[in-house]
Amino acid sequence: MLKRCLTSAAALAMTTGMAAADYALTILHTNDFHARFEPISRFDSGCSEESNAEGKCYGGSARLKSAVDAARAQYENTILVDGGDQFQGTLFYTYYKGKLAAEMMNTLGYDGMTVGNHEFDDGPEVLRGFMDAVSFPVLMSNADVSAEPALAGVLKKSTVIEKGGEKIGMIGLTPENTDELSSPGDNITFTRAVDAVQAEVDRLTAEGINKIIVLSHSGYATDKMVAENTTGVDVIVGGHTNTYLSNVSDRAEGPYPTVVGDTQIVHAYAYGKFLGQLNVVFDDDGKVVSAMGEPLIMDRFIAENAGVKARIAEAAVPLDEIRNKVVASAAEMIDGERANCRTKECAMGNLVADAMLDRVKDQGIQIALANGGGIRASIDAGDVTMGEVYTVLPFQNTLSTFFITGETLKAALENAVAQYDDPDKDGRFAQVSGMKFTIDPAQEYGARIGDMMVMMDGAWTEIDMTKTYGIVSNNFVRNGGDGYAMFRDAMDAYDFGPDLAEVAADYIAANAPYQPYTDGRITIK
Repeated sequence: MLKRCLTSAAALAMTTGMAAADYALTILHTNDFHARFEPISRFDSGCSEESNAEGKCYGGSARLKSAVDAARAQYENTILVDGGDQFQGTLFYTYYKGKLAAEMMNTLGYDGMTVGNHEFDDGPEVLRGFMDAVSFPVLMSNADVSAEPALAGVLKKSTVIEKGGEKIGMIGLTPENTDELSSPGDNITFTRAVDAVQAEVDRLTAEGINKIIVLSHSGYATDKMVAENTTGVDVIVGGHTNTYLSNVSDRAEGPYPTVVGDTQIVHAYAYGKFLGQLNVVFDDDGKVVSAMGEPLIMDRFIAENAGVKARIAEAAVPLDEIRNKVVASAAEMIDGERANCRTKECAMGNLVADAMLDRVKDQGIQIALANGGGIRASIDAGDVTMGEVYTVLPFQNTLSTFFITGETLKAALENAVAQYDDPDKDGRFAQVSGMKFTIDPAQEYGARIGDMMVMMDGAWTEIDMTKTYGIVSNNFVRNGGDGYAMFRDAMDAYDFGPDLAEVAADYIAANAPYQPYTDGRITIK
């Protein structure tokens, strides 16, 4: 009922007190969808059809389709845009890559999208295939792609669309460190967000465009920084940090919209759990007169579009045998919450790191290091399916073993906490096994890690900076992902071990019913 009241209030505001020349635009938006075409549980992982019928599930493409159609029927000028990271996250992406995402986005009728870092997970070629399949512009302003054959001349920095007789400029923005977060290759150079956005704003303004929206996959803090340090941006539709903005929830990280100067900033959490809806009124000069709205939760009160539901069910058929296979059981919920696994020891991090180390401990390996950003969901108590494991660990990473000195290990852990105080922190925080350490966030970068101990012959032993240790991680981290460039030159590196999800599934099965735990291996002062 609350969201319906908000929608009605927004509609009233759009029609009350508007001057004759004012222009009303409804911006519908999603971000960080991560292939959640089916409904999700409250833990952002899979939700059974039985639970869905009981009203316990959220999101899914079929609900989004109904919500978007309803908004378009209510408001005259409506656009639907996305803040990036449609790719990666479930077996749907593993099997279809970007093909199903393109089909569903075309079905919902998107008007534009920015490139998220995960759109590069399988290289520029897969992104190009997606771009060729969609009927809307895909944008990225802060990169030079001229040396990348798959994207040169095709991936635009900005575009202009027309809605209700008015021209609207849209600019794309992706993380400046996408080369560390994903696999864009060596032919793309990423540039500063502020400079890139301002250059496109100036160009669009010179063409007479006075309504400008930035589609940003750069995080909430970066969006506020861009708004503060640019002129001419009316709205930023954000993503990347799974930020929930709201005017009615005490769990929100800020108001919806968050206003910085003349810029309205909106985010809608992630995974299709919400459909953002911002109602904006512009005057004749393109200045925002009013902006209000709220992310609409895609719960049981939103009917699922029958056609889309049937299509997703059809697309799921090749996946069902794999993902419905029960591989183990969990005694309690295993916490893989993003906010926990990227800032402190978490139960899912311990599970993943323990599983990695258990698989290779007979190969002279003493320590496991898993990047917190590689952990994407929690698992509820009870039966654990392979589909749930793939939702937690969707990236098809393989185990990597290598050898480094204690000094390099110290540098790696310092990298893990380099963004500890950054609200837009990425996934570099380290979950570990076979060792323990202390974090002192009050210290400067380079001096935050202390009390480094490794388990040797059944006893905790202080890490020796000159000694060599065997490490297991995943191939993404070993090859420099999430800032771990110090691992690229590691000794005796082998990146072609078994799939990390399969390793985790085997470990849970061997220890079923698995009892999640934390044991103080990471201490924060």
